[in-house]
Amino acid sequence: MRLTRWTHSCVRIERDGRVLVVDPGVWSEPRALAGADAVLLTHEHADHADVLLLRGLGVPVFVPADAQLPDLDTTLVRAGQSFTAAGFTVRAVGGVHAAVLSDQPASPNLGYVVDDAVYHPGDALSLPKMAVGTLLVPLQASWLKTSEAIEFTRAVAPERAIGIHDAQVNERALTSLNYWLAEHGGTDYRWLAPGTTA
Repeated sequence: MRLTRWTHSCVRIERDGRVLVVDPGVWSEPRALAGADAVLLTHEHADHADVLLLRGLGVPVFVPADAQLPDLDTTLVRAGQSFTAAGFTVRAVGGVHAAVLSDQPASPNLGYVVDDAVYHPGDALSLPKMAVGTLLVPLQASWLKTSEAIEFTRAVAPERAIGIHDAQVNERALTSLNYWLAEHGGTDYRWLAPGTTA
């Protein structure tokens, strides 16, 4: 399996000529979608879902069942559901976006475990309840503290973790976040520059 990390939360997963793209948002590079066979959206927010770009793509787009994505042809998914996307086996995890403020309604959010190997949690820290080889760990968000990212990584206990969700982070903060995850995450942690493949 080949994983290419793009800006913010977008990742491209390839195997045997099949291409699955997760969370191509407005901050990620459109070329991440070149040759895509299917797309997974963890939730409806623009930093994870570039609706204008996806409208003309012509491939299946899988989204949480209660997501509000008007004028986008989608396949609805519920937490706990397993399905096939671009030939990959995908398991949906979680169900609700992490809270920013306690008095705001939460939007739907699904994490996706792809081929029992890669876990993309979207904007939540839901545990996958299964072993995963690679965790894509959010680094910064209005709903997240660094200590929570570290504790999440430890709880998932993957073989490796790769930092995502960082488009609003400057270089000084990124250095600090990467240090904390590498030193205290309890796994082989690394950050990949956009366009880099692992």
